[in-house]
Amino acid sequence: MEQIRKVSSGTDVPDQDNEKVIEWEDFEHDLARLVSLSSALNEAKEKKRSLRQKLEDHIQVNSESLSRLNELEEMRQKLESKKVKMENISMRSRIAKENASKKKEQLGVEVESLLVAGTALSVSRRRLQESSRLLFEEKGYIQLRKLQKMLRMRQQCMTSQVSMLYPVKISVGPAQEQELESYPAGSLAGNSAGLKQANQGSLTILGLHLTMLSFKKMSFFTDKKEIQKSATALGYVAHAVSLIASYLHVPLRYPVRLGGSHSYIIDNAPSMDVTSSDSSSSAMSTANTKHMEFPLFLDGQDTTRAAYAVFLLNKDLEQLLNSIGAKSLGPSHVLANLRELSRIIQSSTFIDSMI
Repeated sequence: MEQIRKVSSGTDVPDQDNEKVIEWEDFEHDLARLVSLSSALNEAKEKKRSLRQKLEDHIQVNSESLSRLNELEEMRQKLESKKVKMENISMRSRIAKENASKKKEQLGVEVESLLVAGTALSVSRRRLQESSRLLFEEKGYIQLRKLQKMLRMRQQCMTSQVSMLYPVKISVGPAQEQELESYPAGSLAGNSAGLKQANQGSLTILGLHLTMLSFKKMSFFTDKKEIQKSATALGYVAHAVSLIASYLHVPLRYPVRLGGSHSYIIDNAPSMDVTSSDSSSSAMSTANTKHMEFPLFLDGQDTTRAAYAVFLLNKDLEQLLNSIGAKSLGPSHVLANLRELSRIIQSSTFIDSMI
């Protein structure tokens, strides 16, 4: 007891009030309690360390599970997108299959039509070969020449009847307004006498003069009778042109709608915008076809449409002349071109120029 006190007194403790004196009888009990507390503290530290290790392991497992869940979610999204793509591909393949079946049916129909066309083509080829064989033979070629000559003679006969129906003649004497100003050398009669005679007078059709000045300039003092005569003459020319074109089997570029002295010429593709103040001479268009009709007569003060109609009529004459290998005499020579057309068709060179 005294030794414990000595030890306690030998220890340098600054605060004497905090000193605790332990009796020897209680020392063993306190020592045992301290040992148990120390062992409990060590156990607690060990448990703390084990719990920390377990907690770290659990946190690591949770983080790995979260990362795997994220990966699974990404894989699920990719799977959904691939599923949508597969559905689209399946739908496209189904549509392509249906289209292929339809095209197969169409191809079958086309093959059948092709077989029919091939059969018809083979028949036509045999006929063509037979016709070629007959043509290259002497009798076949002679027969063709005879048929062509008969056709040309028939065309000459019909054209001569048109010339008798609408004769184009030269009226000898002074003429104030001539439609024919000058001819190329040898273009009409082929000699100087015919050219001199043509220059001395003006051309008439069925005794009527075609006055071109009234179609270019209209005034208050213009003679109405001359205008009516010119319209009648143009009606004669239009009728003659349509007849000769039908005989030569030439489709006119500008068709004619006959109406006597009130005839019209049709332009299926007009390149100019021609307006008129009079409703009777306005453009007549239908709902099915796009064309314009121009009057071959003067009915009012507007002369532009009538002059353009005469120009188109002369273009038809030029087309007929070109079809038989001749050239036009000019854009304003309507009667001269008609006379030249009739002369060439009725000449012997028309038959000699057979193909």
